[in-house]
Amino acid sequence: MADGAATSSSVRVLQLHEWKEATDSLAEAFAVDHTCTYFLNTPDTEHWTEEKKWKLHVDMMSYIVYAHLLKGLVVSAGPNYDCVALWMPPGENMDDYLTIFRSGMWRLNFQLSTEGNKRFFSEFLPLLNDTKRQVLGERDDDSWYLVYIGTRPSGRGKGYAKQCIEYGTSIADAEGRACYLESSDAVNRIIYRKRGFELKKNVYLQRAEAHVELDIMVREPVQRNGAGSSSP
Repeated sequence: MADGAATSSSVRVLQLHEWKEATDSLAEAFAVDHTCTYFLNTPDTEHWTEEKKWKLHVDMMSYIVYAHLLKGLVVSAGPNYDCVALWMPPGENMDDYLTIFRSGMWRLNFQLSTEGNKRFFSEFLPLLNDTKRQVLGERDDDSWYLVYIGTRPSGRGKGYAKQCIEYGTSIADAEGRACYLESSDAVNRIIYRKRGFELKKNVYLQRAEAHVELDIMVREPVQRNGAGSSSP
């Protein structure tokens, strides 16, 4: 879609210069998300101020957003970047050295605490990569990956997330590809099921006292013009 102001009834593909607006939206949306606080609230960050933790939270989001603007598809709905979704297309990832360098992701090695570093690099990322490969099998590099989607509190309940999800799933349907996601909030399971995603398994982050559960969900492509097929 053409670059321009977002409206409440359209989804817009974001450009690289919009990384800060997208970052601010997702940082606000995921302010209390379990998978985000999991890396920040560790035994060795008890002396950190809330301001320091928040800055690192925003930094992490900025690296992830920038990497997806470089290699993936970043879309937004709502007049104030109310909902932002990060999609990774088939055959793409943000693990190459150039993307890690340009996005700033390499800085996390020095910004996270010792325990936070272990949780992110030694537990979280390997678990997600291994699980996606296990669940999708031969389709691992041939599917659309909804890596992040979040709506800031002021934009919730207005259908923005639905628009951002359906923007990606419509592309996947046209290409005959599956969509994959992880969700850390069981409430969202209902939302994703309405969009055609089915729960495949649960995995857990286990280094904290309270384990963090993640839903692993897959959506099969819908053939819009095929015999006997229907939209979810």
